[in-house]
Amino acid sequence: MRKWRCARVGALLVAVVAAAPVLTGCQMTERRGTSGESTAAYASGSPPSSYGTVFLEREECSARAEDDFREVPCTSEKAAARVIARHGGRQSDGPRCPARTDFVLHITQARPSVDEDGDGTVPQGYACMRNLEPPHPGDPGGGGGPLTITGDCVYRSREGEVKETACDGSGERAPQFRITTAVGRRSECPSATLLYVQVGGERPVGCAREL
Repeated sequence: MRKWRCARVGALLVAVVAAAPVLTGCQMTERRGTSGESTAAYASGSPPSSYGTVFLEREECSARAEDDFREVPCTSEKAAARVIARHGGRQSDGPRCPARTDFVLHITQARPSVDEDGDGTVPQGYACMRNLEPPHPGDPGGGGGPLTITGDCVYRSREGEVKETACDGSGERAPQFRITTAVGRRSECPSATLLYVQVGGERPVGCAREL
């Protein structure tokens, strides 16, 4: 996944796990033998919000101009995405975003007075975002988003790994398998399952059929 930074000192940073045509890291095992991250910065050290005490609270909206995300009223013509869930701390330690999340905004404070790991930022939370208008890469079969969910399609990228692609064939790679259901253990997958995909969550095993 591509990464680049454009941070300014003393800024509030918004790192974006954006909708992308492929998702990496899905592990696969066949029964028959075998979300771009960008960073936008703000000039002040406090959240640039006049709509509430929390920057990009649930049901609030953001504008998007290239890699710059700013909170705006949802009625604004510049509004591009809405917060469908908002959690504090690191995403790795917090609740999972809703299934149809299009991308995730990671909000951190740059150059804080106290920095636990010395990387120059402190996590302030993350916002699960849904585009106000199509496309919605986080929808089942959409070919992107930060999560792999039931209804998504994947293709073999290399031995032991698959990547997500659009089910309608509009992606760079044609779909080979579709995830039909998610279960707790492989033994719970339907008999027609040919591929197991790690999807995370309470039901971490995706059962996929060949297309």
